[in-house]
Amino acid sequence: MIEVTLIYGFINSVMLALIALGFGLTFGISGVSNFAYGAFYVLAGYLVWILINMLGLPFVIAAILAVIVTSLLGLALYRFVLLRLRGLVISEVIATFAVGLAILEMFRYLGFIGHEYTVPVFTDGSILIGEQYVDHQRLWIVGIGIVLAIGLYLFTHHTKIGLAFRGIAQDERTALSLGINSDRIAGLSVAFGSGLAAIAAILILPLGQIAVNQGYDVLINALAVCIIGGLGSTVGIVVAAFVIGYAQIITDSFYGPAWKIVVSLVAILLVLAFKPSGLFGKQKELEERI
Repeated sequence: MIEVTLIYGFINSVMLALIALGFGLTFGISGVSNFAYGAFYVLAGYLVWILINMLGLPFVIAAILAVIVTSLLGLALYRFVLLRLRGLVISEVIATFAVGLAILEMFRYLGFIGHEYTVPVFTDGSILIGEQYVDHQRLWIVGIGIVLAIGLYLFTHHTKIGLAFRGIAQDERTALSLGINSDRIAGLSVAFGSGLAAIAAILILPLGQIAVNQGYDVLINALAVCIIGGLGSTVGIVVAAFVIGYAQIITDSFYGPAWKIVVSLVAILLVLAFKPSGLFGKQKELEERI
C-alpha cells in the first residue's frame, strides 16, 4: 500500500506539474489568467484524434501539429481578445472562460462524446518497480515532464526570448525602456502556455479517454497548483504539485477517484482563506488583502 502510494503519488504529482506549467508560465509573464486553458488541453486531444483517424496521419506528426495549432490559437486569443482587455483582470477572466466554454461545448455539440475518442500510448508494456508494475506511458510522463521542466529553465535563462519573458515578468516598465515589446512577449507567453497544455494532453490523455468535462477538471487542477504554489512561482508550482498529487492519491485510496477533484477545490479555498499569496507567492498578503 505504501509503495503504491509513493510510486503513483510521484507520477500524479508530475502530471499535475505538467498540467499547471503552462497556466503558471502565462500568468507569471503576462499577468493573464487564461481560463481557456482546460479547453486548449481538450482541444489538443481531439485534434490528435482527428488527424490520426480522419486524415490518417502518423501519431508523431499529429502530435506536433496539435501543439502548433493549439499554440497559434493561444496567440490568436491574445491578439484578438486579450490585447483589448489588457489590465482589466475581471474582463480577462470572463473573456477567456467564455472562449474556453465555447470550445468545449462545440465539441459536445458536434457529438465528440464516448469511449472511442482516445490518444494512442507512446509504447506498450510495463516494468516492475519494487513490487509494483508501472506502464510505459506513465514512465514517459515522468521522463518528459522532468526534461520539460529543465528545458523551460534553460530556455528562460539562456535564450533571448526567454530572457525577455523574465524581463517583462520582473519589471514591465524597465523592459519597455530597453526596447522589449510587452504586447509581443505577452502574446508569445499565451501561445507558449497553450502549447504546454497541448503537450500535457498528448502525454496524459493516453491513460484514458478524451472527454469534454476534462477541460473543467484540468482548469481546476491548474488553478489549485498555481494558487497553492504562488502565482508566478515555478518552484511553487512544483512543490504544490507534489503536495496536491500525494493528497489526491491518498484520498483516492480511501474514498475513490471521484474525490480527487474535491482535494483541489478544498486546497484552493484553504489557501485563499489563510495564505492568499500561496507558499512561494511574490506578493505580500497585506498588499493582497488591501
